[in-house]
Amino acid sequence: MLAVQLPNALEERLTAVAHAIGRAPDECVIDAVLDYLSEMEALRQAEDALQAIRDGAPTFTLEEVMREYGLED
Repeated sequence: MLAVQLPNALEERLTAVAHAIGRAPDECVIDAVLDYLSEMEALRQAEDALQAIRDGAPTFTLEEVMREYGLED
């Protein structure tokens, strides 16, 4: 269980939006945290891939990939 103390203004905004869309504020917070974590995980993967390329990992053109998988026109 994690408890987070929100500034009053943020809590008021959260409550207003949650009620406007017919959801509980805690549901909105859970969704927001899940979205944030997904974004951060994707960012980390992109950063890792970029570093791998900088370190010399092979890259392929779109044409090479299409040819490899028989997707040429």
